[in-house]
Amino acid sequence: MGSYSIGEAISLLLEKSKWKPKVHEVRLKEDWEVIVGKTIAKYTRSINLYNNILTINTDVAALKQELSLGKEQLKNNINEYLGEIAVYDIVVK
Repeated sequence: MGSYSIGEAISLLLEKSKWKPKVHEVRLKEDWEVIVGKTIAKYTRSINLYNNILTINTDVAALKQELSLGKEQLKNNINEYLGEIAVYDIVVK
């Protein structure tokens, strides 16, 4: 049996327990303003990550369009922020 650092052990636990997607969702919710900026965060009603698909809810039509047009860049920014590919697609409602 090999020895692991605390970080490696936690990473292994998250992988094997399938808690990692929930951890990503919590991080996204907590750091949403940092990732997208104050204005977008202010007008975002909710975000949910399920099966690697991020659903963003907003009531502002202009923001829906902006997020839809820029979802590829947003997806890349989120994955870079999280340090791994956690979001495969984004749905704006």
